[in-house]
Amino acid sequence: MSGISPARPRVFTFDLGSFKIAALLDAVDVRDGLASAFAAGQSPAAVLELAVSNFIDQDRYEHCFIPTLIDTGSEKILFDTGCGDEDSSLLECLQALGLGPDDIDVVVITHGHPDHIGGLVRNGASVFSRARLVFGAAEFAFWTEGNAVRPARLANRDLFRRICTGLADRATFIAPGDEVVPGITAIDAAGHSAGLLAFLVESDGQQLLIWSDAFLHYVVSIQRPQWHADFDDDKEKAIETRKRLLGMAAEQRLLVAGHHMPFPGLGYVERTDHSFRWIPVSYQLNIRAPDASVTG
Repeated sequence: MSGISPARPRVFTFDLGSFKIAALLDAVDVRDGLASAFAAGQSPAAVLELAVSNFIDQDRYEHCFIPTLIDTGSEKILFDTGCGDEDSSLLECLQALGLGPDDIDVVVITHGHPDHIGGLVRNGASVFSRARLVFGAAEFAFWTEGNAVRPARLANRDLFRRICTGLADRATFIAPGDEVVPGITAIDAAGHSAGLLAFLVESDGQQLLIWSDAFLHYVVSIQRPQWHADFDDDKEKAIETRKRLLGMAAEQRLLVAGHHMPFPGLGYVERTDHSFRWIPVSYQLNIRAPDASVTG
């Protein structure tokens, strides 16, 4: 078997009530610098202890990029558009479902970082040319006004303006508490970016929390939500958001979709003695009856 690259699925589908959901693996990076990325200022000993106790490498980590597609039966709604570069496979994932860009009715941008807006435009042309676009109003204003962008994000600001400003006439601008469509409601998740939105999806009594980039690593972000992540634009607000969403997910026993969790990016949050833990899906979504919920 030498010379054969590891095979992995790129599309994971399941039902949520009457909605059809698909997790789409746009790209995967293996990176160095677990501590510098997700545990800034923490001691090497603390990071090593957390890594060893969770059977992960103390330095290298896998970073997935997983947009979510929801088919409500009347509209197909895509949450984020991936990186949009030569390694991006979002369009191939859609093709595996028998879909093309013109089949998407709504594109929701959770926030304006490159791996979420990069697939909106290709060769200067809109990729999802038929879709209504949805931006968080605060997020759109943050990047277009550009007055409070930290130096590390200036290139991001320029990219956002280049890609998104010209699409504003096709866009709807929402705030936390607003509905994208019936059954999909925006939730404040600011911190990682100025106006990051999470979304609570509900159909026939079943719920899914799309938390996008509120959490960036399935161990560090969840078991140590108080640690600073280098990628977060407002680090203290990001901590507050993580703690709030962790409590919500654990108390309500929500199914969660995380953009950077290990593929398919789906799991549950368990409250432990002193923190929380990510419980990835196994077979739950394959056998759930339409009116069933996960119970003890």
